[in-house]
Amino acid sequence: MILPPSTLGLLGGGQLGRMFTMAARNLDYRVTVLDPDPLSPAAEFASGHLNTAYTHPVSMEEIAKTCAAVTTEFENAPAEVLIALAERTTVRPSGHAVAIAQDRTLEKSYFRDNGFPVGPFHVIRSAADLPAALSAVKLPAVLKTARFGYDGKGQARIDQPADLARVFEDWKGALCVLEEFLPLDKEISVVLARDAAGRVASFPVAENQHVEGILDTTIAPARIPDALAAEARQLAEALAAKLGYEGVMAVEFFVLAGGKLLINEIAPRPHNSGHYTIDACRTSQFEQQVRVLCGLPLGDPSQHTPAVMVNLLGGIWRGEGYKLAPDWSAVLKHPGAHLHLYGKREARPGRKMGHVTVCDADPARALAIAQQVRADLGIGRAAAAPTGR
Repeated sequence: MILPPSTLGLLGGGQLGRMFTMAARNLDYRVTVLDPDPLSPAAEFASGHLNTAYTHPVSMEEIAKTCAAVTTEFENAPAEVLIALAERTTVRPSGHAVAIAQDRTLEKSYFRDNGFPVGPFHVIRSAADLPAALSAVKLPAVLKTARFGYDGKGQARIDQPADLARVFEDWKGALCVLEEFLPLDKEISVVLARDAAGRVASFPVAENQHVEGILDTTIAPARIPDALAAEARQLAEALAAKLGYEGVMAVEFFVLAGGKLLINEIAPRPHNSGHYTIDACRTSQFEQQVRVLCGLPLGDPSQHTPAVMVNLLGGIWRGEGYKLAPDWSAVLKHPGAHLHLYGKREARPGRKMGHVTVCDADPARALAIAQQVRADLGIGRAAAAPTGR
């Protein structure tokens, strides 16, 4: 076990890193953040900030020499950096697992080749692959870039064959995946922690609603049959075992009519849909990340109170340049509402600035309060149910 006050290394300094750092500091660990952003939200709580590129050799040497263990807060951290650091210190998750998660072509192929349920897709490497893609995947479909796509970015709906050729050309022939547009009943996710000995602790299944490709609301536990929740956890845990995964991981699922589950994607880190665990579970996903990284016993992931989480995006900040913050009394007047702000200096539409978690013994009341908070803050109408992804 790696015990406090050891120093932990963190690649990435966004809001997920901020919440990891807070959890680590509460356990008396030191944290060194490696992030090129001089205003890194995580660095505000860290004991050190290497303000350079992730691949900077001096920073990599400093991390390797001074950090007892290293993790990441985002899947686009250079996998080669994690692989190189693993030769000199403990790294969880591995660079090899992160490499699969950060490339949709590898990710989708990994699911299919290892027998996990996945929707119809076809990899497009060049214009020569377009006819085969249209034969393999029914339209309408969604074209997604293989890398650096998140929160609806790098995605385009394809209704006609001509759309595919046009978008692929607009994207300069970038490596892509064409996925069938599926009619969904729900979207759910499983966040779990798996340690080096293969022990797993899964959080309750969460139900997610998206608006314009960005997570808007999470309801936990998900409003699904117990058998379906158990199946989702079993699939997520089996996937983590197949990957030999060590760390916190989220597995996102599509739920089709009739309760059929398909894996959409994985995130090799804590996940936006797991933020409710901070206020509603006995161990948060971020404390669990610290525990796995340091070889400590896994915490209890059980949920003590039903919860609804609402994302706060920069568009609700007002005035010129979105500099005027909302009136937070709209949140704080509710006894069961917990406000989490990420310390980002610049608000803009679509940027995740914080979240609110409403906890209540009555799940319906938690949802009603969360909807009232959304309305009071001027957040647009949430999607009642997914229409397809």
